[in-house]
Amino acid sequence: MGYDFTNLSPADFEDLIRDLIGQELSIRFESFGAGPDGGIDGRHAVGRHSTILQAKHYVRSTFATLKAVMKKERLSVDKIRPKPKRYILATSRRLTIANKKTLARLMGPVLRSEGDIFCAADLNGLLRKFPEVERANIKLWLSGAAVLERVIRSAAYELTAMSRADIEAKVSVYAQNPSFKEARDKLERNHVVIISGPPGVGKTTLAEMLSYAYIGEEWEFVAIRSLDDGLAAIKDTKKQIFFFDDFLGQIALDARALASKDSDLARFIRRVQNSSNARFILTTRAPIFEEARRVSEHLGNPSLDIVKYLLDVGIYTRRIRARILYNHLFVRGTPKEHIKALWSSGTIRKIVDHKNYNPRIIEGMTDGLRTREISAEAYPKAFLDALDNPHQLWDTAFRTHIPTKCQHLLYGLFFSSEYGAVLDDLKVAYNAVHALLCDTYNIARDPKDFEESLRILEGGFIAINGTTVSFINPSVRDYLSDYLDDVTLLAACANAAQKADWAQSLWHHVRVTKLLAPPAQATIANAFGKVAQAFPNLPVMKPDPTEPNVWRFHDLGLAERISLLLEWNAATGAGDFIDIAMGIAAKPRGGFSAWNDGVRLVRLLHDLRSGDFADLHRADELAAGIEDALIDIFAGHVWADDLDSIYEEMERQPELISVMVFDAARRAIEQRIESAMTDAAGIESESTLEDHIKAFERLAPLASIPPERVQLAISEIQSRIAEIKERTEKATSPEFSGQTLREKDKFDDLALRNLFEPLVSA
Repeated sequence: MGYDFTNLSPADFEDLIRDLIGQELSIRFESFGAGPDGGIDGRHAVGRHSTILQAKHYVRSTFATLKAVMKKERLSVDKIRPKPKRYILATSRRLTIANKKTLARLMGPVLRSEGDIFCAADLNGLLRKFPEVERANIKLWLSGAAVLERVIRSAAYELTAMSRADIEAKVSVYAQNPSFKEARDKLERNHVVIISGPPGVGKTTLAEMLSYAYIGEEWEFVAIRSLDDGLAAIKDTKKQIFFFDDFLGQIALDARALASKDSDLARFIRRVQNSSNARFILTTRAPIFEEARRVSEHLGNPSLDIVKYLLDVGIYTRRIRARILYNHLFVRGTPKEHIKALWSSGTIRKIVDHKNYNPRIIEGMTDGLRTREISAEAYPKAFLDALDNPHQLWDTAFRTHIPTKCQHLLYGLFFSSEYGAVLDDLKVAYNAVHALLCDTYNIARDPKDFEESLRILEGGFIAINGTTVSFINPSVRDYLSDYLDDVTLLAACANAAQKADWAQSLWHHVRVTKLLAPPAQATIANAFGKVAQAFPNLPVMKPDPTEPNVWRFHDLGLAERISLLLEWNAATGAGDFIDIAMGIAAKPRGGFSAWNDGVRLVRLLHDLRSGDFADLHRADELAAGIEDALIDIFAGHVWADDLDSIYEEMERQPELISVMVFDAARRAIEQRIESAMTDAAGIESESTLEDHIKAFERLAPLASIPPERVQLAISEIQSRIAEIKERTEKATSPEFSGQTLREKDKFDDLALRNLFEPLVSA
């Protein structure tokens, strides 16, 4: 089964044909296009002898339409001087033998034979003959039925809830550029790539396309929301590609907050590096990344050499800028009158060359909502206005085109996960926010407001895939991030919070994103009182409704809740928050988790005894409660690598931690060494087991474990590693290259015209 080429735009199809026919004939075709070079999509010239290539992307048209077009092409070809030595026609349409005979008669003597007419079947034959061309043209390869099906069926898309239409649309508008091959090569060389750049330049799109390509070669895709997710999921016996979008985006860039994340990042990067079957793609906004490197002990550590993983994107050539605009206008079905208005006013060139050019703005301005709202005559100015002032992209629509109840739903979604919100959770958040804001501002409301708001917003501001709701475009979130700065509004939202993670997101917006003044922070922190009272009883995990005996994280971990309560206490001076924290420490619902809470609890101890929270009322009493919690953790089952991480954190400021905690930790070390064989039997990751060996080697002397007992435990783990290696097939580099075979051509105003003219004249 071959390709039908429907996913390619005419320009994409021309690029493919130049590569493919060029390989078949062992020659290089220059690129042309429509316009003054009519009849020529590619040319190979040696002296006065030339071979002319014509590409006709008519997969959805009838043969009669193609035949009529070729009658006109014959006139154009006859005018070419000097007369070409050879003419080749390639079309995405299926052709019969009779169809080829008819076209050959139409084209006359310039066509050597019917063999110089390549139809869809012929092109698929050449793709089988030249697989390097297929794997270089990523858009084509990803649109193949088998590859696309693997992408769509990837279980990890439960996190992003992307439908077939979503994936096909992303692939269709993607403009392949050198960053793809650079990212692919860096990922294969180092097993990790960090894609960095300003907001909206296509970091996530590049990461997604790279992920799709690996999925296409049967790698398991794991989209993670936290490094804990990745550490829990890595299995050396499987080929796995991990993706963490905007991994620093939710972190306050101060030493205390970053410390809870960057050591986990360093740990996971090393874990991936040591696995032949793991790859890790991260995206981050460039300014945040640079600041994180400045203040972070781990990210700035020369031994990690994080710079070698970094790929900075965002600087596009003129050709790529033009192709991104072209793809969006073509694929998203922008009305022809709107495209003509851009063309005739000279706006296309101004967009491509604009100093604020940004793919996210291009996506927003070619959205169906935008083109329905703006007349063709007003479209060129509106497009340039959006580039001049990106804030305006959503401002008018948000303020004047949707009712207040819809605005309230967008608030609820904004403070949910960046990956979207489950419908049921969003409804809970919305009903609380909507009711409180309506009461605060004396607005009428109706029991059906949630369902009605979803209906109004879908397709314009939000996308609904299955049971997940997300913003239709990241620029909507960017806009709301700027818009949400009113203290009264934010305090009302805080008062309506129903979950700890939703409250944490709102507090991050107040304290980090907007950096509101201390009095404003105090007002909003006080408004979290209601949800704070619920913290001890809100579940951290819930059973997965689709998988029996599987539990998923539903809300913040208990240690993170205590930290949040202490921040509110520090902002307000109100003792109620620390009282709640004391209650959680004393009676944690479900108990504290070693791998999710252990290190965070130690850091809380440091903060309570010498850091940011040392001056809080009852700080010493809470610290004692946290020590009791750590002792309870050590009394249970703690994996060796988690135990090592917790102990390492304790050693940073050992004078702040009691002897009882260290004694409990040493007993836990002894227990893990005694249980090494049993523990190893349940682990499928070589790198995790290697971490256990390193943990034993480091921790055993601290617990005065005899060397012969340690060596026996290590030998048992090594036996398990050998067993896994026997079953593990080392991943080879992926076959897709992402390297187009075309050489670089100049892209001047004539080339720009040749690219866009078919959109106007077709």
